[in-house]
Amino acid sequence: CPLCPQVKAFVTEDIPLYHNLEMKHLPGADPELVLLSHRYKELERIPLSDMTREEINQLVQELGFYRKEAPDAPVPEEFQFAPARPLPAQAPTADSETPPEHAKEEHSDL
Repeated sequence: CPLCPQVKAFVTEDIPLYHNLEMKHLPGADPELVLLSHRYKELERIPLSDMTREEINQLVQELGFYRKEAPDAPVPEEFQFAPARPLPAQAPTADSETPPEHAKEEHSDL
Protein backbone atom coordinates (compact mmCIF):
# COMPACT_ATOMS: atom_id res chain seq x y z
CA CYS A 1 0.00 0.00 0.00
CA PRO A 2 1.34 3.44 -0.89
CA LEU A 3 0.91 4.94 2.58
CA CYS A 4 1.88 1.89 4.61
CA PRO A 5 4.94 3.72 6.00
CA GLN A 6 2.43 6.25 7.41
CA VAL A 7 0.39 3.45 8.99
CA LYS A 8 3.57 1.82 10.31
CA ALA A 9 4.65 5.12 11.92
CA PHE A 10 1.22 5.40 13.56
CA VAL A 11 1.45 1.82 14.85
CA THR A 12 4.97 2.09 16.25
CA GLU A 13 4.98 5.68 17.52
CA ASP A 14 1.37 6.70 18.19
CA ILE A 15 -0.53 3.62 19.39
CA PRO A 16 1.49 3.41 22.66
CA LEU A 17 0.16 6.89 23.51
CA TYR A 18 -3.51 5.90 23.23
CA HIS A 19 -5.46 4.41 26.11
CA ASN A 20 -7.52 1.30 25.24
CA LEU A 21 -6.08 1.02 21.73
CA GLU A 22 -4.25 -2.18 20.85
CA MET A 23 -2.41 -3.37 17.77
CA LYS A 24 -2.71 -6.92 16.49
CA HIS A 25 -0.52 -7.83 13.54
CA LEU A 26 -2.13 -10.09 10.95
CA PRO A 27 0.47 -11.03 8.32
CA GLY A 28 -0.72 -10.22 4.80
CA ALA A 29 -3.83 -8.35 5.92
CA ASP A 30 -4.46 -4.73 4.94
CA PRO A 31 -4.24 -2.42 7.96
CA GLU A 32 -7.60 -1.55 9.46
CA LEU A 33 -9.02 -0.19 12.67
CA VAL A 34 -11.49 -2.64 14.23
CA LEU A 35 -13.83 -1.10 16.79
CA LEU A 36 -15.11 -3.47 19.47
CA SER A 37 -17.81 -3.16 22.11
CA HIS A 38 -17.00 -3.62 25.79
CA ARG A 39 -17.93 -7.28 25.25
CA TYR A 40 -15.51 -7.52 22.32
CA LYS A 41 -18.28 -7.65 19.72
CA GLU A 42 -17.10 -6.14 16.43
CA LEU A 43 -18.84 -2.84 15.73
CA GLU A 44 -17.03 -1.49 12.68
CA ARG A 45 -13.93 -1.91 10.49
CA ILE A 46 -12.19 1.14 9.07
CA PRO A 47 -9.49 0.61 6.39
CA LEU A 48 -6.31 2.58 7.09
CA SER A 49 -4.26 1.83 3.95
CA ASP A 50 -5.07 5.11 2.19
CA MET A 51 -4.82 7.35 5.25
CA THR A 52 -1.90 9.46 6.41
CA ARG A 53 -0.57 9.22 9.95
CA GLU A 54 -2.19 12.58 10.75
CA GLU A 55 -5.56 11.40 9.39
CA ILE A 56 -5.41 8.22 11.47
CA ASN A 57 -4.55 10.22 14.63
CA GLN A 58 -7.43 12.60 13.93
CA LEU A 59 -9.84 9.70 13.36
CA VAL A 60 -8.82 7.90 16.55
CA GLN A 61 -9.24 11.09 18.60
CA GLU A 62 -12.61 11.83 16.97
CA LEU A 63 -13.68 8.32 17.98
CA GLY A 64 -12.93 9.29 21.58
CA PHE A 65 -9.65 7.52 22.33
CA TYR A 66 -7.60 9.32 24.97
CA ARG A 67 -4.05 10.30 23.94
CA LYS A 68 -1.54 10.36 26.78
CA GLU A 69 1.50 12.63 26.96
CA ALA A 70 3.79 9.58 27.25
CA PRO A 71 3.18 5.82 27.01
CA ASP A 72 3.45 5.39 30.79
CA ALA A 73 1.54 8.57 31.71
CA PRO A 74 -1.51 8.14 33.95
CA VAL A 75 -4.98 8.27 32.41
CA PRO A 76 -7.47 10.62 34.11
CA GLU A 77 -10.33 8.78 35.78
CA GLU A 78 -12.93 10.22 33.39
CA PHE A 79 -11.08 8.61 30.46
CA GLN A 80 -10.53 5.15 32.01
CA PHE A 81 -13.28 3.64 29.87
CA ALA A 82 -12.74 5.85 26.82
CA PRO A 83 -13.81 5.69 24.07
CA ALA A 84 -16.94 4.14 25.56
CA ARG A 85 -20.01 6.23 24.88
CA PRO A 86 -23.49 6.20 26.41
CA LEU A 87 -25.98 3.94 24.71
CA PRO A 88 -27.98 5.77 21.98
CA ALA A 89 -31.16 5.59 24.11
CA GLN A 90 -29.33 7.59 26.80
CA ALA A 91 -28.17 10.31 24.43
CA PRO A 92 -29.98 13.66 24.82
CA THR A 93 -32.57 14.18 22.09
CA ALA A 94 -34.26 17.36 23.35
CA ASP A 95 -32.86 19.46 20.52
CA SER A 96 -33.67 17.02 17.74
CA GLU A 97 -37.02 17.02 15.99
CA THR A 98 -37.08 13.29 15.36
CA PRO A 99 -35.51 10.48 17.35
CA PRO A 100 -32.69 8.46 15.80
CA GLU A 101 -33.88 5.86 13.30
CA HIS A 102 -33.06 2.90 15.57
CA ALA A 103 -34.95 4.41 18.53
CA LYS A 104 -38.32 4.85 16.78
CA GLU A 105 -41.19 2.96 18.37
CA GLU A 106 -38.90 1.12 20.78
CA HIS A 107 -39.75 3.53 23.61
CA SER A 108 -43.32 4.53 22.84
CA ASP A 109 -44.14 4.36 26.56
CA LEU A 110 -41.70 7.15 27.45
